[in-house]
Amino acid sequence: MARAFAKISFTPDVQAVQAEMGSRTAYRAAELGDIETVALSEFEQAFIAERDSFYQATVSQSGWPYVQHRGGPAGFLKVLDEQTIGYADFSGNRQYLSVGNLRGDDRISLLLMDYPGRQRLKIWGRARVVNERSEPELLAKLELPDFRAPVERGIVIRVEAFDWNCPKYITSRYSQHEVEALLAQSRQQQQTAPVAPQTPVALGNGVLPLTIGGIRQLTPRIRAYELRHADGERLPTYQAGAHLRVPIALPDGTITSRTYSLTDAPDNQDCYRIAVLRVENGEGGSLALHGGWQIGARLNVDGPDNYFPLHEDERPALLIAGGIGITPIKAMAETLAARGTAFQLHYTGRAPQEMAFIKEFQRQFPEHCRFYFSRAPNPTRLDVPGLLGKATADTVIYVCGPTRLIDSVRQTARQLGMADERVQFESFI
Repeated sequence: MARAFAKISFTPDVQAVQAEMGSRTAYRAAELGDIETVALSEFEQAFIAERDSFYQATVSQSGWPYVQHRGGPAGFLKVLDEQTIGYADFSGNRQYLSVGNLRGDDRISLLLMDYPGRQRLKIWGRARVVNERSEPELLAKLELPDFRAPVERGIVIRVEAFDWNCPKYITSRYSQHEVEALLAQSRQQQQTAPVAPQTPVALGNGVLPLTIGGIRQLTPRIRAYELRHADGERLPTYQAGAHLRVPIALPDGTITSRTYSLTDAPDNQDCYRIAVLRVENGEGGSLALHGGWQIGARLNVDGPDNYFPLHEDERPALLIAGGIGITPIKAMAETLAARGTAFQLHYTGRAPQEMAFIKEFQRQFPEHCRFYFSRAPNPTRLDVPGLLGKATADTVIYVCGPTRLIDSVRQTARQLGMADERVQFESFI
């Protein structure tokens, strides 16, 4: 919701500071977008439904902001429709600061945090108070049947803008329930995991020593791995589209290798990041990697290589990704955004919960991205001819994913008379 957010937030004073600090040009584009219908997508709605607390800001008659923490069972902040949210206001210390502020100024701002996932959603809206006498049916929708705290009123918010915020400085924190769930999952994995074969102290014979510094579960079948220099040194640079060949110990004790794209823009020499899809009926490399790679393990690899480089001039880019093919495309999108180069990202997969990085794209590039879900309740499919037919004559096209997707893009481009060099591709089978 870039334009609605910018209209509310980028006041003349904010614009002046942006100009002083050199970011005004980049942010001005958000103010010039098409007229929007502000609507919470299924991603925002699911995120809101999972929260058990949020921070709320109102404005007093004296002009001072008042920030309050609101908490309850997960899902107490309810999505009434794609433009309306609300919650039951339980009895508290009876100061009524927020309620009193809303009587004079209905503007409200919410900050919703996901500390384990390092995500935050900002919402701006206009609130109104409802009670048993005025709107009993609406209040009933906000009540929680299994929560015994007395409800004094309901707060209903008409959403006027929202924005996903950068996760850079969010510290991961976990509730007692989340810690217990992680411990239970770990114990179950230890009980069911096969005994791994004894592996060398360091896998591989490359010249670059790495240590696995972090592992994150992106989806049920995709894990992200953070690789750092074993001696704490800066890592060799690379360009978007690059990959890394890594060693893997198979169950029979032999050592093989696989290549995985570097998923981040090349602006951090402290670590490399890759994402690996577990393929159940493949050749066994991804299964062995998921089962064998642990934090602290040592790998000896060669430096990054690149057969899928991003162009360096200012031509616009059309990025198309299918499934795990999003990994090099993510690095390209981040690089293009940092340059200020125009781009579109079209990302197709089975369902949102199976697609890596989708929430990050929603936060970082909401005006640049479109997603397609072939197995969602209401399936949406990528229209390759329609998409390529709208591309400008100087647009460079990048596609990564299953062979079927790549073939469709290449064949369509040829039918439209596009030169082969305008379509760059990398196949992930």
